[in-house]
Amino acid sequence: MVCGGFSCSKNWLCALNLLYTLVSLLLIGIAAWGIGFGLISSFQVVGVAIAVGIFLFLIALVGLIGAIKHHQVLLFFYMIILLLVFVIQFSVSCACLTLNKEQQSKLLEVGWNSTNNTKQDIERNLDCCGFHNVSEEATCAADCFKSQSCHPCAPVIEEFSGMVLRFVGGIGLFFSFTEILGVWLTYRYRNQKDPRANPSAFL
Repeated sequence: MVCGGFSCSKNWLCALNLLYTLVSLLLIGIAAWGIGFGLISSFQVVGVAIAVGIFLFLIALVGLIGAIKHHQVLLFFYMIILLLVFVIQFSVSCACLTLNKEQQSKLLEVGWNSTNNTKQDIERNLDCCGFHNVSEEATCAADCFKSQSCHPCAPVIEEFSGMVLRFVGGIGLFFSFTEILGVWLTYRYRNQKDPRANPSAFL
């Protein structure tokens, strides 16, 4: 069978959804590992990561079942959902790649002020206190706070934020192109006849 045929489209679609399944399980595993080793104590951060992982797993499951059974309805909904995910992910990835340092700093400060658990995680892991100024509060989770030798967290966070945003944006951009490939494969596969099916049957 040539690569443009029914079997090839089916195999590529199954392989793509298996990749999404692995990525979703990896995302859930990393979130569980982070909270298990005490790196993340914010249940909001872990909850978002696990929710995204479960959502991706469910999409991959729908696509896999639709591809194996050549189920028209499942493939249609899979294609629509994947297209919406592509639009959102492509937009977020482009935003991550185009943020300048001033915008990054503002976003980091908003994030810093919006949650207490994440703030404590950062202070403990990076051994710093406060964002722009060293915090005088007794709630600082850093070890350096006891010896009064702490420095602000902003310079350390901003040093890595650009690299992290470029990495996240690049990975997101790569996966957004796999999603548009999935949409194209699904559209093509839906309109192909199963050679083993009854030739007089409708798609």
